[in-house]
Amino acid sequence: MTRMKTTGIALALMLAAGHAAAQEATYNIRTLTPETALKAAQVALKSCRDSGYQVAVAVVDRSGLAQVMLRDRFAGAHTPKTAIGKAWTAVSFRSNTTNLLNITQEGKPASGIRQLPNVVMLGGGMLIEAGGAIVAGIGVSGAPGGDADDKCAKAGIDAIKDALEL
Repeated sequence: MTRMKTTGIALALMLAAGHAAAQEATYNIRTLTPETALKAAQVALKSCRDSGYQVAVAVVDRSGLAQVMLRDRFAGAHTPKTAIGKAWTAVSFRSNTTNLLNITQEGKPASGIRQLPNVVMLGGGMLIEAGGAIVAGIGVSGAPGGDADDKCAKAGIDAIKDALEL
C-alpha cells in the first residue's frame, strides 16, 4: 500500500509540474476584433475629414500586422503605406511615434532607428492599450503635420476606449 501511495503522489507531482511547465510555455494575448479596429479607423477618418483633411488610417494588431486600412478619396497615394508604417512603428517600439521623434534625431544615440526597414518616424502613430497592455496601434497619414494626425488617431482610440476596459 505504501508503494502504491508513493506512486500516486509521484504521479500527481509530475502532472502538476507538467501543468506548471505548460503554463510557463504559453501565454494569452488580447487583440482587437475586426469590428473594433474598423470603428477606431472610421472615427479617426471622420475626425480628420471634419477638420478638412483627406487622410489614410490604419490599425495594426499588436504584432504590427494590418487589420484595417481606410483611405479617403483624395488622400495622397503615399498615405496608406505611411499610415500602416506609423502604426507599425508605434507597436514595434512600444511608444507613440511623436514620443520617438526627439530621441531618434540625427546625432542622437538612437538615430539609427530611422534607418530600419518599415520605420516611419513621423507623428500620427499611436498605441492602443487595454489593461496596461498594448493591443494594437493606429496610424494616420495625410493631415498637415503630425500633431493633426495624432489628434485624429486619438479620436479613433477614444471611440473604442469603453469597449477596451477590463
